[in-house]
Amino acid sequence: MASAKLTPLGIAVLELLHERPMHPYEMAQLMRERYVSTRVNVKAGSLYHTVERLHRDGLIEVVDTQRDGRRPERTVYGMTQNGLDEFNQRGRELLGDLVEEFPAYLSGLAVIDELGKETSLIELDHRVTRLRAAVAADQAVLQRLAEDGTPPIYWLDWRYKCDHRRFELEWTERLLDDLKSGRIPFQDCEQPKLTLITREDDDERKTS
Repeated sequence: MASAKLTPLGIAVLELLHERPMHPYEMAQLMRERYVSTRVNVKAGSLYHTVERLHRDGLIEVVDTQRDGRRPERTVYGMTQNGLDEFNQRGRELLGDLVEEFPAYLSGLAVIDELGKETSLIELDHRVTRLRAAVAADQAVLQRLAEDGTPPIYWLDWRYKCDHRRFELEWTERLLDDLKSGRIPFQDCEQPKLTLITREDDDERKTS
């Protein structure tokens, strides 16, 4: 299927080119300003590689070159009709299709009983602490986006991410309370355990 060529970063590039032609450096700046990194792994090298691949596949084309003083010449790209068609097709799939995803947290929840009460409560406490810090940082970003006049439709993805993280925090806090109170009892508390190696012990062993 042709749209399989479009990676998440490729989608992000074409998303920007919907607004106007631009060079990769400007794309990188806008991606930082709009926190695209919350949904796409954005690195300078991968961005330029993606732009080159989109150009090679005929989804974008060179529309201009710019030079600012002694800086290297910058190539400005625009989206082709093929690029628009591919973007629209993949965009509909991403928005409307349900895709089975496998968050790592689910695997962690599955092994709580095997880890045992003490270890599980410590790790969940750590997770809650980190989530609280992340939720506070999210709120600061949302406030900044609202104040600087960025149109809300450009940060729907960020709002979703923030709401999802806040839900995870609230859910994990309830789980932690249920485990501590015994409302959700551990089943293997009486089973003998092998010697437990903590993260700190493992780190020391690796560096020794």
